Amino acid sequence: MVDYGQRVVINGVHVSLHPAGHVLGSAQVRIEHRGEVWVVSGDYKLDPDPTCDPFEPLRCHTFISECTFGLPVYRWPSAASVAAELQQLRRRAAADGYALLLGAYALGKAQRVLAMLGEAAGAVALHGAVERITAAYRDGGIALPPTHAVAEFPRSHDWAGTLVIAPPSALTGPWARRFGAAPRVLASGWMTVRGTRRRRSVDAGLVLSDHADWPGLRNAIDATGAQRVLLTHGHTGPLVRTLRQSGIDADTLRTEYGGEDGSEEPAELSDTQPAQPDRAGTQP
Repeated sequence: MVDYGQRVVINGVHVSLHPAGHVLGSAQVRIEHRGEVWVVSGDYKLDPDPTCDPFEPLRCHTFISECTFGLPVYRWPSAASVAAELQQLRRRAAADGYALLLGAYALGKAQRVLAMLGEAAGAVALHGAVERITAAYRDGGIALPPTHAVAEFPRSHDWAGTLVIAPPSALTGPWARRFGAAPRVLASGWMTVRGTRRRRSVDAGLVLSDHADWPGLRNAIDATGAQRVLLTHGHTGPLVRTLRQSGIDADTLRTEYGGEDGSEEPAELSDTQPAQPDRAGTQP
């Protein structure tokens, strides 16, 4: 274990970890040698999130930044508006006698949704993968509203009005059949883009991401004071051009990793218009 900010010396190089604001325990890596400082961001976000330490801007000469949502179209709504929209979708499902199935990453996003809802969470049931990580968050001192595991209930259980949180991949698999025609909702930054809900076969989308949006990327980079920025993972081209216009030495850094974890798909460059309201009038 290494605490945030604790320096470790490796062959004369000072290495330390600092909060990235992505999920619980996520970290940036600061590397210093002979006065030269580089920071590798990993995944990060600047939006407030009570389930993890906030992103810490680090002054450096070179900043290696993720760029998952590196297009100006990606601008996240407030957490309060996302929570209100989720509750509205839930009430509609309850009125029809159904649960609401929410697809959210088991690590980080599911717990963030619970924290956003807080005391207003109501009846919440979790897929086994989400339940295990939520228990780890609670063990780590993160306050979350009460939940139950889906496995605690018989398949004949009346799920009306229950919010069921599961990994996105579970929404269309055999596990979800017990909920019948319950509406499926996906929480993802990709929901900003028109057509993504159709490709993912969900009934509605919530724009919620644990990555920085376009303004967040710009603000994070500005806060580092770095004169050299290397961008990875995402639509790097537009941000490289923008940074160069600001006098920053920016470029794309090719890496050997690709998609986030296979449960979300990259947005298509040819399809970057904001999503339109769905049939129920919901604006994700």
